[in-house]
Parts: sequence; structure tokens; C-alpha cells
Amino acid sequence: MPALALRDTKSDVWEPVGEENYYAVVDESSGFVLTDTSGYIMALCDKDGFSKTLVQGVTLEQKEQIVKEFEKDNVPQFKGKVILPV
Repeated sequence: MPALALRDTKSDVWEPVGEENYYAVVDESSGFVLTDTSGYIMALCDKDGFSKTLVQGVTLEQKEQIVKEFEKDNVPQFKGKVILPV
């Protein structure tokens, strides 16, 4: 599922998302109420949490494998609130 390549600012000016890449695991502990109970959401985002791309329905086993791959490739984890596309 492609995400927005721009982010909305409080001044209503759309700006590009950051160039850096972080991965994030989105679940209900992230402050989201997930209506899809088929698994986790994995997202790539910038340093401010603006998502660039995401995948839904990731199982626990898939999530663990994806996290291992990100860690192997030195992609840092984003631990703040992820801003998902509308």
C-alpha cells in the first residue's frame, strides 16, 4: 500500500517526507485502534514518523523475520507515533 510522499504541516503547506528510513511496528500499543485483527502493520517512515510505505496483516512470525532483516541492514526502529496515510 503506497503512502503519501508529502506531509501536511500546520501551515497547510505540503512538504516532502524525510530522506532517512526507519522501520516501525504498528499495533494497538502504538496508540492505534486496529480494526483489522489479522496482524501487525509494518511501516517505513522518516525521523518524524511520517510513513512512506506500509504493509498490513503481518503475522507475528513474519514481523519477527522482517525486524531481523531490518536490524541486519542497520535500519533503525522508529519508536514514536507513526503518522499513517489517510
